[in-house]
Amino acid sequence: MTDRTTFDQLVSPEESRHVFAALQRGASRRDVLAMLVAGGMQAALAGGMATLATKAQAQTPRKGGRITVASMASGVNDTLDPAKQAAHIDYCRGFMFYNGLTSLDSSLAPKPSLAEEFTTQDAKTWVFKLRKGVTFHDGKPLTPADVVFSMMRHKDAATASRAKVLADQIESVTASGPNEVTFRLVAPNADLPVILGTYHFHIVKDGTTDFNAGIGTGPYKVKEFKPGVRSIAVRNENYWKPNRPYLDEIELVGITDESARVNALLAGQLDLVSSVSPRSVDRVVASGKHTVFETKALSYTDLIMRRDSSPGNNPDFVLAMKHLFNREQLLKSIQLGRGVVANDQPIAPNNRFYFKGLPQRPYDPDKAKWHLQKANVGSAPIPVVASPAATNSVEIALVMQHAARQLGLNLDVKRMPADGYWSTHWMKHPVGFGNINVRPTADLALTLFFKSDAPWNEAGWKNEKFDQLLVAARGETDQAKRAQLYADMQVIVHNEGGIGIPMFLSALDGHSSKLKGLVPVPVGGMMGNAFAEHVWLDAA
Repeated sequence: MTDRTTFDQLVSPEESRHVFAALQRGASRRDVLAMLVAGGMQAALAGGMATLATKAQAQTPRKGGRITVASMASGVNDTLDPAKQAAHIDYCRGFMFYNGLTSLDSSLAPKPSLAEEFTTQDAKTWVFKLRKGVTFHDGKPLTPADVVFSMMRHKDAATASRAKVLADQIESVTASGPNEVTFRLVAPNADLPVILGTYHFHIVKDGTTDFNAGIGTGPYKVKEFKPGVRSIAVRNENYWKPNRPYLDEIELVGITDESARVNALLAGQLDLVSSVSPRSVDRVVASGKHTVFETKALSYTDLIMRRDSSPGNNPDFVLAMKHLFNREQLLKSIQLGRGVVANDQPIAPNNRFYFKGLPQRPYDPDKAKWHLQKANVGSAPIPVVASPAATNSVEIALVMQHAARQLGLNLDVKRMPADGYWSTHWMKHPVGFGNINVRPTADLALTLFFKSDAPWNEAGWKNEKFDQLLVAARGETDQAKRAQLYADMQVIVHNEGGIGIPMFLSALDGHSSKLKGLVPVPVGGMMGNAFAEHVWLDAA
């Protein structure tokens, strides 16, 4: 229950309107207290009610103001074409200027956006009813033709869409009514509405070839766009969502160096910055004028033990290594607590299909030693490849090296440079590290990295039962049945998979304390890049 709701339940509607009208005109808590006492309320009660009303007013979004925001990088390849966007700064702009048919909430469930309703009987044919009264920035009404064009261009190789691999499952998109489109898929996929809520699938005008004007249906319009320099967005006064957006203008820039972003924030030159290091948090908060917004479980760094080569082809070696993760200590010492303890399952706790019933695997040197004795790997050094490119992997490897030494296991940590790590070393050594960003659906997370024939199957792990469950879950429309299928797959990966996941890492965004409205959307920091239409500036 909000403070405003509580206040409204304790006073008459007329008195509530009177109080909040006064607050909007700039009345103080003392002024409200005097009003309530004058109206006959006892002083003690009036004091509490005045505090409650003041807090409620502070939580009420206000219109107006301008902010400057820094992403972690920008370049000459920055683009306003949703199909070609490939960086955080691109995605932020995408959510400023465009909308999708759906959007994702804090549990990654799909919610209506440009489509006010979506239905299916078999997860293979989907009907989306479009919202009426929506117009593009140039005044053109949204039509089914715009949706058909926006979707089908991903399938055209000439578009060079970053989402082509996802769009390939779409067999056709047709206008099936004046405000309706029908998707037909190659095979059933109950997650289609989730996929359509991600940044690449934003809706553009039918026939668009030049995207530099950023003509969309989104909350802001393009005032300026200079790739590699900055962009300026101004409020779309005809936005289809009532009372949105709140800000007048947003300037977006890219600053590669984390310390430079933080310094500019603390100097008052920026209002919101992405990717703050855990080691900078205390400094940001100590300013008294800034704080840090944490979105938990957005990526994980995993220990990869290739199941198709020694020693990872020995399941006891794999289990021994998983029991050598002192997960709580790793999270505390390396991430300074900014994350979530993981359990060798790749679905994060903030995903609606996370299986919370899986018993937590503990740090257990005795059990690790027992498995090592069974594995009989000998005393020869076992190379473990790590790199700064895989976040925290060097630190994790050194901690594990120390723990293993107590058991007589010789882990030889090989630190590789960040440059070229993903092309030269990732998945190419018997034991090494990866770093995976969470995906918007459980299906994508499991398909991309664990399906037997997946190009990014890090551990070369093959499990026929897992593959069968994956296909079954993808086409299952009953949420309870689907949740059980995903739970079964998480148990299999936990028990048999060749990767160990000690912790999920958080995204940390630094911002002025005056900036309000941020809530976590676990596909990225800054509300999954969609902060623009939600944030507002406190007048205080």
